Amino acid sequence: MIKIGILGDIGSGKSFVSRCFGYPVFNADLEVSKLYQKDKKIFNKLKKVLPNYFSSFPINKSQVSKAILSEKKNLRKIVKIIHLEIKKKMINFLKKNKKRKIVILDIPLLLENKMNTKKDILIFIQSKRKDILKRLKKRPNFNQQILNKFKSIQLPLDYKKRKSDFIIINNFTKKSVKRDINIILKKII
Repeated sequence: MIKIGILGDIGSGKSFVSRCFGYPVFNADLEVSKLYQKDKKIFNKLKKVLPNYFSSFPINKSQVSKAILSEKKNLRKIVKIIHLEIKKKMINFLKKNKKRKIVILDIPLLLENKMNTKKDILIFIQSKRKDILKRLKKRPNFNQQILNKFKSIQLPLDYKKRKSDFIIINNFTKKSVKRDINIILKKII
């Protein structure tokens, strides 16, 4: 099985590009949302370390936002709890798809949380800063302060780009992204 890790800035279109591959995708952001909505154990762990912010289940985004914005250490506490569970879910995903030729890992903190191996193929999604900001501002829960906090725990984009085996320029049109994907797939299969 070939594992492809998708890297890039927040809002660069990692999930969009991941879906364009046509192979099974492990989408960490989607899994985090499910944990907030359905996993009472996660709620209890968060409530234990941050009792002032997590008071009701299911967890809503405003609880998470308040915790993140109130104190710098809170984001790291949340990530520590959540990513342990995300790692387990990724392992289950890989077991379930072990017979597949290729799987896509759409995990924003892939390198930061050391969830990749040396054999994995890394693809950096590059988008214009103004396009990213325009797209982020359209999100219903967009908050520049939270965005900045998340960026502060991520490795620099230059580093991620250097670590990548391939770069896809995402201009947010399916045609050009599919063309780049096909070129990459021909090289790795």
